[in-house]
Amino acid sequence: MPVIDQLRDSLGWDVVLTDDADRDARSHDTWPVATVWAKLGRHPHRPDAVVRASSVEDVVTTLRIAAQTGTPVTAWGLGSSVTGQPLPVAGGIVLDLAGLVSEPVLDEIDRTVTVAAGVRGSDLESWLGERGLTLNHSPQSLGRSTVGGWIATRATGQFSSRYGGIEDLVVGYQVVLADGTVADLGQRPRAAMGPDLKQLFLGSEGTLGVVTRVTCKVFAHPEHRVVEAFTLPDVEAGLTAMRQISQCGLRPFLVRFYDRDEAAHAVPHEEISAPVLFLGHEGLTSVATAEHAAATAIVASLGGTSMGAAPVDAWLSRRYDFSTVENLLAEPGGYAETVEVANVWSRLAPMYAELKQTLAPLATEVLGHFSHVYDQGSSLYMILLGRADDDETALARLEEIWARAMKVVVAHDGEISHHHGGGLARQPWVRESLGTGYPVLQKLKDGLDPAGLLNPGKLGFGRR
Repeated sequence: MPVIDQLRDSLGWDVVLTDDADRDARSHDTWPVATVWAKLGRHPHRPDAVVRASSVEDVVTTLRIAAQTGTPVTAWGLGSSVTGQPLPVAGGIVLDLAGLVSEPVLDEIDRTVTVAAGVRGSDLESWLGERGLTLNHSPQSLGRSTVGGWIATRATGQFSSRYGGIEDLVVGYQVVLADGTVADLGQRPRAAMGPDLKQLFLGSEGTLGVVTRVTCKVFAHPEHRVVEAFTLPDVEAGLTAMRQISQCGLRPFLVRFYDRDEAAHAVPHEEISAPVLFLGHEGLTSVATAEHAAATAIVASLGGTSMGAAPVDAWLSRRYDFSTVENLLAEPGGYAETVEVANVWSRLAPMYAELKQTLAPLATEVLGHFSHVYDQGSSLYMILLGRADDDETALARLEEIWARAMKVVVAHDGEISHHHGGGLARQPWVRESLGTGYPVLQKLKDGLDPAGLLNPGKLGFGRR
């Protein structure tokens, strides 16, 4: 391909990879559907070349050559997406940003840290931890995802009920547009000069630009932390407790409510026959203690019974463990899927009930938990575990899970994704989900990437 020759002339042969193994490695992320494709030896979304960028100049050069030749470009971090976001459905170039790393730059007065977009989340958290600081951004994929990937996917972490998602934690970032233009976006600390452009590329999945540098807030480690687990009579009581805790102004760092089926996994060494709530507060000792007392009083008023701190402490020690899903997917015919969605409080329980009923025939276990709490609602995480006769049947089962789940969520006017993003998994439902807001997104795409070269096939966009 002429574009490959241009890339090699400009970037070097060692930067532009075309071997089958290199291209195959970027044709599967950790989406269970893609994992089964790999087991079956299929590579339906394979790039023509991989560019391993190690500088902003590499990104600019790649995008300019792509624009001149009309070649699609799909950004790639560490391939940890679970929805097919970095898969190059139109071939072309995969722009691998894992080598775009730098030493963190810490501003202790403003409490920010700046790093290149390819830095691994756990590496940055460890670096900050040595200095008594933390990001307070804790996705389960912390050790498998990049800082730039958090921006592109609008990620959130397990403690977001107190600290917010990446949209709340990012101060600013640098992005390279489709034509190679470099833009720095952010506010100091807030501005009233037009819209907040920082929000524009959050969650854009590489369809509007490529993030190359990120500045995030950092926090001191909390003075005090208190955690506790409770059983509750039913799902309605648990959701009411979460809603009342949030709406009265309490901000626990941890709020996770498991239905009875998932509670058995959340508290694996005890006999559990009721839903379970994990609750935790942190900060100044006096404040955290008072908030926890107020929150636990709400839980008790709804029939909650304390199980002590041990179940939460055990979960905190294993919260980055993916092994249940990964081990099942590794079995012949094994399949597992996680579908995270969201809704307002008034529609959340009915949506959950219909999802449980609709998905029950498709898996051995259908588990549910609620987390990431807001004054107006919460996310809902459905986890499905099953075994089929063979991998072909498992693949069909996974596809059916997505079709049924998305249909239910749209019918309940919910959000079809809370934090995993759209990718390929949700591509058929993007326009229906966004409704009359979709033309606004399309106009942004038309203005920033008129040729449709950046990550085509995502967020409802196709290649022109």
